[in-house]
Amino acid sequence: MQGKILVTGGAGFIGSALIWRLNQRGASDILVTDILGNDEKWRNLTPLRFADYIEASDFRQRLARQPDSWGDISTVFHLGACSSTTERNASYLADNNTAFTKELAAWALARGARFIYASSAATYGDGLQGMDDRDEDLHRLRPLNMYGYSKHLFDLYAQREGWLSKIVGVKYFNVFGPNEEHKGDMRSLVSKAHTQILETGRLNLFRSHRPDYKDGEQMRDFLYVKDAVEMTLHFAEVGLPAAGLFNLGSGEANTWLSLADAIFSAMGRKPNIDFIDMPEQLRAKYQYFTKADVSKLRDSGYSRPMTPLRDAVADYVRNFLATGHKLGD
Repeated sequence: MQGKILVTGGAGFIGSALIWRLNQRGASDILVTDILGNDEKWRNLTPLRFADYIEASDFRQRLARQPDSWGDISTVFHLGACSSTTERNASYLADNNTAFTKELAAWALARGARFIYASSAATYGDGLQGMDDRDEDLHRLRPLNMYGYSKHLFDLYAQREGWLSKIVGVKYFNVFGPNEEHKGDMRSLVSKAHTQILETGRLNLFRSHRPDYKDGEQMRDFLYVKDAVEMTLHFAEVGLPAAGLFNLGSGEANTWLSLADAIFSAMGRKPNIDFIDMPEQLRAKYQYFTKADVSKLRDSGYSRPMTPLRDAVADYVRNFLATGHKLGD
């Protein structure tokens, strides 16, 4: 990949994994921006090579006042956002996730930079309107939470402005893997389960509150982060005409029970599962089934195989969770 690269959210989960993979490919002329705050995500950056780091608030101010500050940036990976599905401050999400993305996309397009941003599978809501990344009628979608709606608002804006023929929005499904430990309650079940099983020998899963799904048989498309970043980098490499919205997932739906079995297996233990009631505030917003149709991704030229779920879980548990290692260590 040629030229200077900007990665927003670069200290975060997918952002730091992306930089790790860029480093593996020999790229280090990378400008990183994020909000380091009070958590431990700064540790994700320590093994990585990049040209400079700037706090997101300073970056946004300079973007408005001195838009030429960073020279010729050829590729922008905009992965920075508040990704909490339980965040209640709608005004903050509209500013941080929607307005800032508008500003950054306009800036990148004005400079001819390749712009790849994180939309979200949360824009699909309960999935009753389908999860089809070829469907151009975005107004049909009904996100279940403000995080999903903040992402949806930018997708709609980009479509109205005609930007979706020039940029790429990637809709990550349930991504898990190393470098997510700072996310607290928003980290994947694999990470949470590893801790819980070590402490108690057991794992709690939510009961189903729908008669058409048995307990633990709610289904998700689980995507390993190493696959997620390969897919994301693909769009920087292939360039136009690949543009628009793309589902990024494994293309398979697996039950929580299948995931739990893979976790126990990776830890060398027999499954020991308890079912607990889902909190009332989550029940109306809970997705019982997600599965990415990745045919559009494949049609764009992405040909790598997906990492099988059990292999991905084993790699994550044994080489990262059990050791405390970060990507790049």
